[in-house]
Amino acid sequence: MKKILFVIPTLRDGGAERSLVNLLTELPPEKYDIDFCIINGENSAGGMGITKKIFDSLINAGADVITMGNHTWGKKDIFSFIDDKRIVRPANYTKGLPGNDYSIVNKNNKRIAVINLIGRTSMGILSENPFIVANDIYNKLKNQVDIFVLDFHAEATAEKIAMGYYMDGKYTIVYGTHTHVQTADEQILEKGTAYITDVGMTGPKKSVIGMDVGVSFKRFVTSLPERYKLADSEAMINGCVFKINDETNRTEEIIRINKK
Repeated sequence: MKKILFVIPTLRDGGAERSLVNLLTELPPEKYDIDFCIINGENSAGGMGITKKIFDSLINAGADVITMGNHTWGKKDIFSFIDDKRIVRPANYTKGLPGNDYSIVNKNNKRIAVINLIGRTSMGILSENPFIVANDIYNKLKNQVDIFVLDFHAEATAEKIAMGYYMDGKYTIVYGTHTHVQTADEQILEKGTAYITDVGMTGPKKSVIGMDVGVSFKRFVTSLPERYKLADSEAMINGCVFKINDETNRTEEIIRINKK
């Protein structure tokens, strides 16, 4: 049985590593016993992008692959490590951009492909059709890979659900990111794909999806522009563990993590 853990850090410099280490040490090994760890790191540098320092700290803390999203280019030094095989940016970004469309990792005698795609509904980003790209990558890699994992970074719930059904039976796991609130709709679809609309957020508990409550109030009440700042409060941890059968390469159980 392979167990894949996915978490999203939205924390200040250095905090992401501490939270991940705490998570891995607090989870009972007899229940979780993680084999492979994926982190969405696009908000790890104070909510906006990722730095080389944080990238290194997350890898050292146990991450196998780091996925990104609409804040991929949020920090200038991303260009110094974006081609590292342990980080993937949305594969449906404009062709020719630096970075990896996917990452294939050999772990415990399994070849695991991690794919990152960005949605097109209400995202404000010009991108290729994620459904077509998801299928193209599957067809390209299906004879080389045992387990397909898709981080679909999208705003619209409907778009994420549609992706789950569209790739049902092809991808092992399809999970949503970006909206930062964990959903309770985890399920194994009819053809075997594990799906959840959003895995949530690892970051400040007292916050508006990671941002300072007072600043958020001001923006909504006055309609005036106000620079967002990260909330400073006790951390909470969201994530998902997917238990995968060694023989079928299909998910048998989805465990949501919500520690406050």
